Amino acid sequence: METITVRTREHAQLIDITREIQNLLSKSNLGEGIVTIFVPHTTAGITINESADPSVMHDILAVLDRLVPWREPYYEHSEGNAASHVKASIMGSSVRVIVSDGGLKLGTWQGIFFCEFDGPRTRKVHVAFQSAVSG
Repeated sequence: METITVRTREHAQLIDITREIQNLLSKSNLGEGIVTIFVPHTTAGITINESADPSVMHDILAVLDRLVPWREPYYEHSEGNAASHVKASIMGSSVRVIVSDGGLKLGTWQGIFFCEFDGPRTRKVHVAFQSAVSG
């Protein structure tokens, strides 16, 4: 397992970490298998989506803000970041990507994004590689 550090600059931010994951994959010498990317934080998440057009990330954040407003009178969580927890749950805490020929088998426009919902902060992302077993 490897760990990368992500430093966020905004309260809510989606950061493309595809290059960092591919760099770790290259160092691992894994040719065929699976990579699991896991975020061990309750107010952050991970997703795979389009990386070619930055407006997609803007749109995702905008829709999440409309779905889960930052301030709501019915939130009971006393720390004031209930919306961050909800958004992190919507996005999820892990993704898995197939590895083939030593590369991430993402679609042409896909990237792996760290999702910050309670920043700015310094966060960790754990990356685990699993070799394919021939049968």
